[in-house]
Amino acid sequence: MMFRLRVKIFYVYIIISFMFSVYLFYLISKYSFEKFINYQRHVRSSKYQDRPRIPQIVGHYVGVGSVGNLSKDFMNSNNFDPMPGVGENGDPVVIQAKDLLRMQQLFQINRYNLLASDRIALNRSLPDVRKPKCAVKQYPSKLPTTSIIIVFHNEAWSVLLRTVWSAINRSPKGLIREILLVDDASDRRFLKRELDNYVQKLPISVTILRLSQREGLVAARLLGARMATGDTLTFLDAHCECSPGWLEPLLARVQENPKKVVCPVIDIISDDNFSYIKSFEFHWGAFNWPLHFRWYTLSDEELAERRKDTTTPFKTPAMAGGLFTINRKYFFDIGAYDERLKIWGGDNLEMSFRVWQCGGEIEIAPCSHVGHLFRKSSPYTFPGGVTGILNENLARVALVWMDDWAKFFFKFNKGTEEFKSLNVSNRLALKRSLNCKSFDWYLRRVWPQNFFPAPNKFFGRIQPIDLTASFDYQEYLTLMKKITLIIKHLNPELQWKFLIKYLTENVRRIGDAMKAAKHTPFCLHKPKTNAAINQPYGQCFLQKCSLLINVLDEQFVIDDYGRIMTDEGICLDSYRRTTIDGEELVEGVRKIKMVTCGSQKPNQRWIYETDTYHLKNIGAGVTDCLERSATLVREDGEDKYELFLGPCDVRNELQKWMLFPVAWK
Repeated sequence: MMFRLRVKIFYVYIIISFMFSVYLFYLISKYSFEKFINYQRHVRSSKYQDRPRIPQIVGHYVGVGSVGNLSKDFMNSNNFDPMPGVGENGDPVVIQAKDLLRMQQLFQINRYNLLASDRIALNRSLPDVRKPKCAVKQYPSKLPTTSIIIVFHNEAWSVLLRTVWSAINRSPKGLIREILLVDDASDRRFLKRELDNYVQKLPISVTILRLSQREGLVAARLLGARMATGDTLTFLDAHCECSPGWLEPLLARVQENPKKVVCPVIDIISDDNFSYIKSFEFHWGAFNWPLHFRWYTLSDEELAERRKDTTTPFKTPAMAGGLFTINRKYFFDIGAYDERLKIWGGDNLEMSFRVWQCGGEIEIAPCSHVGHLFRKSSPYTFPGGVTGILNENLARVALVWMDDWAKFFFKFNKGTEEFKSLNVSNRLALKRSLNCKSFDWYLRRVWPQNFFPAPNKFFGRIQPIDLTASFDYQEYLTLMKKITLIIKHLNPELQWKFLIKYLTENVRRIGDAMKAAKHTPFCLHKPKTNAAINQPYGQCFLQKCSLLINVLDEQFVIDDYGRIMTDEGICLDSYRRTTIDGEELVEGVRKIKMVTCGSQKPNQRWIYETDTYHLKNIGAGVTDCLERSATLVREDGEDKYELFLGPCDVRNELQKWMLFPVAWK
């Protein structure tokens, strides 16, 4: 009896296992098919869609991390197996449905489509993405030599060597003195003896320098720079592809002036299909309030200058840091790298500030294009934690180079205050010995379009005044009455100058009065970051102010032109939402948004009426005022007020605003 029961249980187990296997196979097939369809759509559209902006951060360099449950043998296998014609001319690689599961597995190792990369030849062809004038531009017959320094850690064989081959194949003979590959303690077997043997057969000198333990980007690059013998140093990330004509524009500019640091235009190599995508050439590098590197469109004045000659290099306030050429002697004369920067992060801003403030220049050469493989995520983690190391590195940068603006950085960026007492005496001594200029000079002369707070700008919150609770605002209202008598008949720019001056002088007085307020006010908030462009952008709302004053999303800067701007270089603007009603085009009210700042955009010019508390948009002769909706709306799970422009009306309580100054240092 017992035996029969066991047999029945065994058969039931077999049936359930079989049914589960069938169901699992169905799920995997369904998932693979959906992934395949989505992947094919992406591949087909990637060549023809609008060119994406350059991703915001270049050269992520991080430490040892985890890549899931992959075996050591799987991780250490080199599956490079090029297929004829695949990926040529920078075309996307199409993966068949039967290979999608393997593609997903391999993707985990380096966080890019390794299966696609391993099917592309190491010396694949690329399109010439330069402007026609660049292709015929003449350079001196004798240019300085360069040592190319490439730091790698557990990079894929095909990606690393495609970087090397692209530099060799697309550089005039004799200009590359040597290539120095610096291995920052990789543990992949194929990056040891197999790589040593391979590079010995290359047509130019390639030397591998190895660090015995993980030391990070700065230490590895310094090792390469100290071993280099070329007239110049050219730094490349280990996942790049140099396009036709990339090197001459960099070397020619450094030859003209050894104190110039010159960067290429950074194109995009897709992490999904390895297609080569040309970037917009006229971006320059800068940074936001937390000191994260960002790409911004050139100023209107600079773009106008570009029209005269699109081949001329242009100045950039900061460089991405992953790809650039510099005179070797000058690199060491100005202090090389700060050796106390850990692993990765902040090195590009540290060098940017140092070069500019100490007499050099940084440029982007629009005739030089290098593709960079941008990953959406990294396969590694920082030893000790990403946030802590990055904050410490940026704190060193701020303490040495930013003067009073270092106080702003520490005050408004969580997690940085613990690093305010770092020992930076050696770099401060370097700064003094090089007779470097101030950060104020840098903001005024190198990056006058900046959106950082300054003594001659308003910095603080913008919030509605509730005159039914006028006691809370009494200090502010009294101050506005005094200011009105002084500025009433001045032109807008002088009005802003005086208003900013008086508000700044009364920061503490107004702040103390508002702390005693018995209600929680609403504040103008920066829009949420748009994932497509990695910048805050779009419609603005009022939402409840935080209890803390030092919340960056609530802070705005106003200059004496009347632009209301905030972090990431975006300004308060307006737009009309249009709808089609039958055959008639119906224009809605002008709603408020934040878009890229422009020096002469009429919709971005505002004046504050100190007697009526109006924020008036005076662009193009329009006399509409900023107004909030009468009722709350639900947006992203929060109660908010919408903002729009309405005809100015002194009786309209929804148009009355307070400029609440906040001390920024």
